Amino acid sequence: MSDVPLLGPLEAARIREGIAAAVIGAPEGLADALEHDADGYLRLVDASRVGAEEASRLLREAVQGARAAGHSWETVGRILGVSRQAAQQRFAGAPAPGAPTGGGAGTAERRILSPLTAFNEMAALEEAGRDGWHLVGYGSFFHEVEASAHPWEHCRVTLSAGGRHRRMEAEGWIPVGAGWFPWRYYKRPLGPDRKAAR
Repeated sequence: MSDVPLLGPLEAARIREGIAAAVIGAPEGLADALEHDADGYLRLVDASRVGAEEASRLLREAVQGARAAGHSWETVGRILGVSRQAAQQRFAGAPAPGAPTGGGAGTAERRILSPLTAFNEMAALEEAGRDGWHLVGYGSFFHEVEASAHPWEHCRVTLSAGGRHRRMEAEGWIPVGAGWFPWRYYKRPLGPDRKAAR
């Protein structure tokens, strides 16, 4: 990796502006309330807290994604402006939003597909799906799948896909977890009349 910043100043400014606009614009009436209502500033603090928590979550998932794509802790640390050790201490072992939940007695058989990367995970899910396994959890370097009596298809789309998510759900795709930045994962059972789309 080169020592040149990955984002230019204009790109960084657009991200900052987008976050600020989301924080001020998401709570209904917040921008107007700041003109005349002291309590509006408390709502702004709360909205900023939510924005900061979400930004922190996205950073954790982006780091885990970079690691799953094969980048070293040294490279990740350099981008973050910290040492390899500091990056690893802060982000190694961060809990995944779709992490395995563990089944109790009477639940279907589960297994972990690992080690996976951003580049081979969909091929692994396609193979597992053909054999009747469907995605139930995920995290850095792994997917957890559960056995079923029929084949499944899986796909992933970027979280910023907007209306595509609603359209996919209308087409029978089932979201799995809350997403693993920058991806949202979906699954759909394959009946005898439907062949895998991928």
